[in-house]
Amino acid sequence: MKLLENKTVVITGATRGIGLAIAQHFSKHGARLAICGTNAERGAQIAQSLSQEGGDVKFYQVDLSDSQQVANFAEQLQKDFSQIDVLINNAGVTKDQLLMKMKDEDWSKVLDVNLTSIFYLCRALIRPMLKARQGKIINITSVVGLIGNAGQTNYAASKAGLIGFSKSLAKEVGGRGVTVNCIAPGFIKTDMTDVLNETQKAALLQHIPLARLGEPSEIAEAALFLSKANYITGQVLTVDGGMVMS
Repeated sequence: MKLLENKTVVITGATRGIGLAIAQHFSKHGARLAICGTNAERGAQIAQSLSQEGGDVKFYQVDLSDSQQVANFAEQLQKDFSQIDVLINNAGVTKDQLLMKMKDEDWSKVLDVNLTSIFYLCRALIRPMLKARQGKIINITSVVGLIGNAGQTNYAASKAGLIGFSKSLAKEVGGRGVTVNCIAPGFIKTDMTDVLNETQKAALLQHIPLARLGEPSEIAEAALFLSKANYITGQVLTVDGGMVMS
Protein backbone atom coordinates (compact mmCIF):
# COMPACT_ATOMS: atom_id res chain seq x y z
CA MET A 1 0.00 0.00 0.00
CA LYS A 2 1.29 3.46 -0.93
CA LEU A 3 1.84 5.98 1.88
CA LEU A 4 -0.97 8.33 0.79
CA GLU A 5 -3.38 5.88 -0.80
CA ASN A 6 -7.00 7.03 -0.33
CA LYS A 7 -5.83 10.43 0.92
CA THR A 8 -6.97 13.69 -0.71
CA VAL A 9 -4.36 16.43 -0.82
CA VAL A 10 -4.95 20.05 -1.86
CA ILE A 11 -1.85 21.89 -3.13
CA THR A 12 -1.85 25.57 -4.06
CA GLY A 13 0.69 27.06 -6.44
CA ALA A 14 1.28 23.60 -7.89
CA THR A 15 2.09 24.50 -11.48
CA ARG A 16 5.82 25.12 -11.02
CA GLY A 17 8.76 24.98 -8.65
CA ILE A 18 8.25 23.64 -5.16
CA GLY A 19 4.50 23.17 -5.58
CA LEU A 20 4.96 21.07 -8.70
CA ALA A 21 7.61 18.93 -6.99
CA ILE A 22 5.23 18.32 -4.07
CA ALA A 23 2.43 17.36 -6.45
CA GLN A 24 4.67 14.92 -8.33
CA HIS A 25 5.99 13.36 -5.12
CA PHE A 26 2.59 12.99 -3.48
CA SER A 27 1.09 11.55 -6.66
CA LYS A 28 3.78 8.83 -6.69
CA HIS A 29 2.75 7.95 -3.15
CA GLY A 30 -0.86 7.43 -4.17
CA ALA A 31 -2.57 10.66 -3.12
CA ARG A 32 -5.64 12.04 -4.89
CA LEU A 33 -4.62 15.58 -5.80
CA ALA A 34 -6.53 18.83 -6.11
CA ILE A 35 -4.03 21.32 -7.49
CA CYS A 36 -4.63 24.97 -8.24
CA GLY A 37 -2.94 27.89 -9.93
CA THR A 38 -3.69 30.89 -12.10
CA ASN A 39 -2.35 29.50 -15.39
CA ALA A 40 -5.12 27.28 -16.74
CA GLU A 41 -3.16 25.91 -19.69
CA ARG A 42 -0.14 24.94 -17.62
CA GLY A 43 -2.35 23.52 -14.87
CA ALA A 44 -4.25 21.34 -17.31
CA GLN A 45 -0.98 20.07 -18.81
CA ILE A 46 0.37 19.12 -15.40
CA ALA A 47 -2.84 17.37 -14.39
CA GLN A 48 -2.81 15.44 -17.66
CA SER A 49 0.86 14.50 -17.27
CA LEU A 50 0.41 13.22 -13.70
CA SER A 51 -2.75 11.36 -14.69
CA GLN A 52 -0.90 9.62 -17.53
CA GLU A 53 1.65 8.46 -14.95
CA GLY A 54 -1.16 6.87 -12.96
CA GLY A 55 -2.11 9.77 -10.71
CA ASP A 56 -5.58 10.97 -9.77
CA VAL A 57 -5.44 14.74 -10.30
CA LYS A 58 -7.90 17.59 -10.74
CA PHE A 59 -6.81 21.13 -11.61
CA TYR A 60 -8.67 24.26 -10.53
CA GLN A 61 -7.97 27.76 -11.81
CA VAL A 62 -8.17 30.09 -8.80
CA ASP A 63 -7.01 33.59 -7.89
CA LEU A 64 -6.27 32.93 -4.22
CA SER A 65 -6.16 36.64 -3.40
CA ASP A 66 -9.88 36.88 -4.27
CA SER A 67 -11.96 35.79 -1.25
CA GLN A 68 -15.00 34.89 -3.36
CA GLN A 69 -12.95 32.72 -5.72
CA VAL A 70 -11.43 30.94 -2.73
CA ALA A 71 -14.89 30.37 -1.22
CA ASN A 72 -16.10 28.94 -4.54
CA PHE A 73 -12.98 26.76 -4.79
CA ALA A 74 -13.48 25.38 -1.28
CA GLU A 75 -17.14 24.66 -1.98
CA GLN A 76 -16.24 22.80 -5.18
CA LEU A 77 -13.58 20.79 -3.38
CA GLN A 78 -16.11 19.59 -0.85
CA LYS A 79 -18.41 18.53 -3.69
CA ASP A 80 -15.66 16.74 -5.59
CA PHE A 81 -14.07 14.95 -2.62
CA SER A 82 -15.65 13.28 0.39
CA GLN A 83 -12.87 14.53 2.67
CA ILE A 84 -9.80 16.78 2.54
CA ASP A 85 -6.94 15.09 4.38
CA VAL A 86 -4.02 17.43 3.70
CA LEU A 87 -3.90 21.11 2.70
CA ILE A 88 -0.56 22.43 1.47
CA ASN A 89 -0.48 26.20 1.08
CA ASN A 90 2.44 26.82 -1.25
CA ALA A 91 1.32 29.66 -3.56
CA GLY A 92 3.46 32.76 -3.26
CA VAL A 93 4.84 35.76 -5.12
CA THR A 94 7.67 38.25 -4.73
CA LYS A 95 7.76 41.95 -5.54
CA ASP A 96 11.22 42.86 -4.29
CA GLN A 97 12.26 46.46 -3.71
CA LEU A 98 13.93 48.60 -1.08
CA LEU A 99 11.32 49.82 1.38
CA MET A 100 11.71 53.50 0.53
CA LYS A 101 11.01 52.68 -3.14
CA MET A 102 8.30 50.09 -2.60
CA LYS A 103 4.88 50.85 -4.10
CA ASP A 104 1.65 50.32 -2.19
CA GLU A 105 0.49 47.76 -4.72
CA ASP A 106 3.74 45.75 -4.38
CA TRP A 107 3.23 45.53 -0.63
CA SER A 108 -0.46 44.64 -0.95
CA LYS A 109 0.00 42.02 -3.69
CA VAL A 110 2.59 40.06 -1.73
CA LEU A 111 0.61 40.15 1.51
CA ASP A 112 -2.62 39.23 -0.31
CA VAL A 113 -1.18 36.18 -2.07
CA ASN A 114 1.31 34.98 0.54
CA LEU A 115 -0.73 35.47 3.70
CA THR A 116 -4.33 36.62 3.29
CA SER A 117 -5.11 33.88 0.76
CA ILE A 118 -4.05 31.28 3.33
CA PHE A 119 -6.44 32.81 5.85
CA TYR A 120 -9.22 32.53 3.26
CA LEU A 121 -8.51 28.90 2.39
CA CYS A 122 -7.88 27.65 5.92
CA ARG A 123 -11.06 29.35 7.12
CA ALA A 124 -13.02 27.69 4.34
CA LEU A 125 -11.64 24.17 4.84
CA ILE A 126 -11.03 23.95 8.58
CA ARG A 127 -14.64 23.14 9.54
CA PRO A 128 -14.81 19.80 7.65
CA MET A 129 -11.39 18.87 9.06
CA LEU A 130 -12.60 19.58 12.59
CA LYS A 131 -15.77 17.59 11.97
CA ALA A 132 -13.69 14.65 10.74
CA ARG A 133 -11.36 15.09 13.74
CA GLN A 134 -8.34 14.77 11.48
CA GLY A 135 -6.38 16.80 8.96
CA LYS A 136 -2.96 18.18 8.16
CA ILE A 137 -2.26 21.78 7.17
CA ILE A 138 1.25 22.47 5.86
CA ASN A 139 2.16 26.08 5.11
CA ILE A 140 5.23 26.86 3.02
CA THR A 141 6.94 29.85 4.59
CA SER A 142 10.62 30.81 4.07
CA VAL A 143 13.85 31.32 5.97
CA VAL A 144 13.38 34.97 4.99
CA GLY A 145 10.47 35.02 7.44
CA LEU A 146 12.90 33.95 10.16
CA ILE A 147 15.99 36.03 9.41
CA GLY A 148 14.82 38.78 7.03
CA ASN A 149 16.41 39.88 3.78
CA ALA A 150 17.21 43.34 2.44
CA GLY A 151 14.82 44.36 -0.33
CA GLN A 152 12.15 41.92 0.78
CA THR A 153 10.31 43.62 3.62
CA ASN A 154 6.96 42.72 2.06
CA TYR A 155 7.93 39.09 1.45
CA ALA A 156 9.53 38.71 4.89
CA ALA A 157 6.48 40.21 6.56
CA SER A 158 4.16 37.80 4.75
CA LYS A 159 6.27 34.76 5.59
CA ALA A 160 6.83 35.76 9.22
CA GLY A 161 3.11 36.43 9.50
CA LEU A 162 2.42 32.95 8.15
CA ILE A 163 4.47 31.44 10.96
CA GLY A 164 2.50 33.32 13.60
CA PHE A 165 -0.76 32.41 11.87
CA SER A 166 0.19 28.73 11.80
CA LYS A 167 1.24 28.54 15.44
CA SER A 168 -1.99 30.23 16.52
CA LEU A 169 -4.18 28.01 14.37
CA ALA A 170 -2.37 24.93 15.68
CA LYS A 171 -3.47 25.87 19.19
CA GLU A 172 -7.05 26.42 18.05
CA VAL A 173 -7.52 23.10 16.28
CA GLY A 174 -5.16 20.66 17.96
CA GLY A 175 -7.85 19.35 20.28
CA ARG A 176 -9.75 18.02 17.26
CA GLY A 177 -6.78 16.13 15.83
CA VAL A 178 -5.82 18.70 13.19
CA THR A 179 -2.14 19.61 12.92
CA VAL A 180 -0.72 22.83 11.47
CA ASN A 181 2.97 23.16 10.62
CA CYS A 182 5.29 25.22 8.43
CA ILE A 183 8.16 24.34 6.16
CA ALA A 184 10.74 27.10 5.75
CA PRO A 185 12.78 26.45 2.60
CA GLY A 186 16.13 28.09 2.17
CA PHE A 187 17.45 28.86 -1.29
CA ILE A 188 16.00 26.21 -3.60
CA LYS A 189 16.63 25.65 -7.32
CA THR A 190 13.50 27.28 -8.78
CA ASP A 191 12.60 30.13 -11.12
CA MET A 192 13.35 32.55 -8.28
CA THR A 193 16.98 31.43 -7.97
CA ASP A 194 17.53 30.85 -11.68
CA VAL A 195 17.70 34.62 -12.19
CA LEU A 196 20.76 34.90 -9.90
CA ASN A 197 24.14 35.24 -11.57
CA GLU A 198 27.14 33.14 -10.56
CA THR A 199 28.54 35.87 -8.31
CA GLN A 200 25.27 36.14 -6.44
CA LYS A 201 25.04 32.36 -6.07
CA ALA A 202 28.60 32.17 -4.78
CA ALA A 203 27.79 34.81 -2.16
CA LEU A 204 24.74 32.81 -1.05
CA LEU A 205 26.69 29.58 -0.74
CA GLN A 206 29.00 31.18 1.81
CA HIS A 207 26.06 31.21 4.23
CA ILE A 208 24.95 27.62 3.56
CA PRO A 209 26.95 24.98 5.48
CA LEU A 210 26.00 22.25 2.98
CA ALA A 211 27.45 24.51 0.24
CA ARG A 212 24.71 24.00 -2.32
CA LEU A 213 21.21 25.11 -3.23
CA GLY A 214 18.37 22.81 -2.28
CA GLU A 215 16.27 20.75 -4.66
CA PRO A 216 12.46 21.16 -4.87
CA SER A 217 12.21 17.41 -4.23
CA GLU A 218 13.79 17.93 -0.81
CA ILE A 219 10.94 20.23 0.18
CA ALA A 220 8.51 17.63 -1.12
CA GLU A 221 10.12 15.01 1.14
CA ALA A 222 9.65 17.30 4.14
CA ALA A 223 6.00 17.86 3.21
CA LEU A 224 5.46 14.10 2.93
CA PHE A 225 6.92 13.64 6.42
CA LEU A 226 4.61 16.25 7.93
CA SER A 227 1.62 14.81 6.09
CA LYS A 228 2.14 11.56 8.04
CA ALA A 229 3.24 13.05 11.39
CA ASN A 230 0.42 12.88 13.95
CA TYR A 231 2.21 14.27 17.02
CA ILE A 232 3.91 17.32 15.52
CA THR A 233 2.07 20.64 15.38
CA GLY A 234 2.84 24.34 15.59
CA GLN A 235 6.38 23.79 14.32
CA VAL A 236 8.61 25.33 11.66
CA LEU A 237 10.75 22.80 9.82
CA THR A 238 13.66 24.58 8.15
CA VAL A 239 14.96 22.87 5.02
CA ASP A 240 17.81 25.19 4.22
CA GLY A 241 21.15 23.37 4.18
CA GLY A 242 21.94 24.76 7.64
CA MET A 243 21.47 28.49 6.97
CA VAL A 244 19.36 28.97 10.09
CA MET A 245 20.56 27.24 13.22
CA SER A 246 18.84 27.78 16.56
